[in-house]
Amino acid sequence: MPVDAFGSVVGALARRDLTSLELEQRLAQAGFDTEASADALARAAAAGYLDDARVARERARQLAERGSSDASIRAELQRRGVSELELEAALAAVAPEGERAERVASARRARLPGRAIRRT
Repeated sequence: MPVDAFGSVVGALARRDLTSLELEQRLAQAGFDTEASADALARAAAAGYLDDARVARERARQLAERGSSDASIRAELQRRGVSELELEAALAAVAPEGERAERVASARRARLPGRAIRRT
């Protein structure tokens, strides 16, 4: 079990992509002081382990592939503490919402042979 804040950060990131905010919250819950947490996060970022922009891009891509709306993606990334700049870049990197919606509608039509889906 990691005994220092940096070890906790590396261990958490080995299991799942997390944002700076999420890691900061985990460190606080684990009882690490603000200085130790800030140092650990800075070290992780400098080593390339922690990258909120990368997390945002990847999560936006995953959600977009599932047909999520821009509003849904935005809400998820905001909840995870992604900055507005990183959030906008992540949304810009995925297919436009209209294209994603059309793919979802096409997939639904394909699953319902003989049944028309009304467009509203």
